[in-house]
Amino acid sequence: MHATALTGGFAEAPQDAARAFRAVMNVMARPGLIEVLTGAEPPAPMSRAAGTLALTLLDGNTPVHLAGALDCPDLRDWITFHTGAPFAGREHAAFAFGEWDDLLPLNGYPIGNPEYPDRGTTLVVEMPALETTGATLRGPGIKDTAALNLPDPAALQANAMQFPLGLDFFFTCGDRIAALPRSTKVEAA
Repeated sequence: MHATALTGGFAEAPQDAARAFRAVMNVMARPGLIEVLTGAEPPAPMSRAAGTLALTLLDGNTPVHLAGALDCPDLRDWITFHTGAPFAGREHAAFAFGEWDDLLPLNGYPIGNPEYPDRGTTLVVEMPALETTGATLRGPGIKDTAALNLPDPAALQANAMQFPLGLDFFFTCGDRIAALPRSTKVEAA
């Protein structure tokens, strides 16, 4: 285990986890909203927001998939030490972390089933920028419309067409996070 695995967790775990959980639920309930999410300092190349999300939502019963550059020994050791989450291939992952191109194809992840639609994978997409411009979002949690720069609006439209099945998404950049639940309708800009 690398020495970096032992550092970078929550300084005040109960308070930091509660603040992070509130921010995570807020962005999921209000698609298009961008919030600051801090508390963790994961090893590079994972962003602070993605690391904080990992510490907040992963545990020893949550299979996680790391894609691309994020699938490295330092991050694997850090996630293991701080969360105990087991690693899995995309076909068994509850959460997947990576850049958009590294997470493709989307059809390789579980989308739930009619009895248990909540068993779809949640993808945490590391973005080069996160802005409230671009694709138009409509649906639960959005008063009229919202906007978010999405990596592939057509793929996310197709995902929403599967509702109540499908994938949920978090988008992270540095210390910022936004979410796109499968119930959100996406229109390209």
